Amino acid sequence: MNAERLRFDFSHFEPLTRAQLQRVEQLVNAQIRANNPAQTQVMSLDDAKASGAMALFGEKYADDVRVLRLGDFSVELCGGTHVNAAGDIGLFRITNETGIASGVRRIEAVTGARAVELIEEEQSQILDLADMLKTGRDDLTSRVAQLLNGNRELEKELEKLKSQLAVTAGSDLASQAVEIAGVKVLAAKLDGADAKSLRNTLDQLKNKLGTAVILLIAVNGDKVTLIAGVTRDITGRFKAGDLVKAAAEKVGGKGGGRPDMAQAGGSNPEGVPQALQLVETWVADKAAQ
Repeated sequence: MNAERLRFDFSHFEPLTRAQLQRVEQLVNAQIRANNPAQTQVMSLDDAKASGAMALFGEKYADDVRVLRLGDFSVELCGGTHVNAAGDIGLFRITNETGIASGVRRIEAVTGARAVELIEEEQSQILDLADMLKTGRDDLTSRVAQLLNGNRELEKELEKLKSQLAVTAGSDLASQAVEIAGVKVLAAKLDGADAKSLRNTLDQLKNKLGTAVILLIAVNGDKVTLIAGVTRDITGRFKAGDLVKAAAEKVGGKGGGRPDMAQAGGSNPEGVPQALQLVETWVADKAAQ
């Protein structure tokens, strides 16, 4: 593309691994260090192909073509070059490898001063991370692994605490249920809860209340999560999917699920009070049918 940036498209059936990309860099940089002179020769297209020169797929070539040779490593048809010898390239560094079509991959790379700048930028980032983690560069990988392991342990502990809170919340919320036509009805908002803790709380409430219709709502920022539950003994009359759909409309969302449990999401927290208020009316209307 220019003297410091290039891209190369090639046929391949899968993404290159990190090790393969490193190997490509090693091969190219070895040839750069070898510093073979750039040799050019004009010949017929047939003679060029017979000599082993690589032609790019889809390119149009004249009867006479220019063949570029860099030692025994590279022989190709080329309209022009930026260097007199391979060493003029200085350094080769791959920046990206991606798929651009079925069976076609693309490598993008930088060379020369830009490649050196990229390495310096990466080195600076590594040193910044080492400073942030209060460790040496050589110990950075092990330090990150240590932090990730610690984070996983904290996440496990957090899940345990959320489960315990769900049990406690289930006990506390059960007392707020009202009875309509022989069915315990509960609609409640749990601040800061996620979908998993809502489901755990729902299970606890079902066990606690017996025959029941339940709607639980959590708000996190602009995101609203709704979980509706109906005990199996009354799913013939009340379906959780119908309830959560009606409630989700109040918060600008939609959802669905099984007759005994359904989930929805919305983006309008201001509609939460209306969603909670409709539950008792919804149950009363279904019971009267």
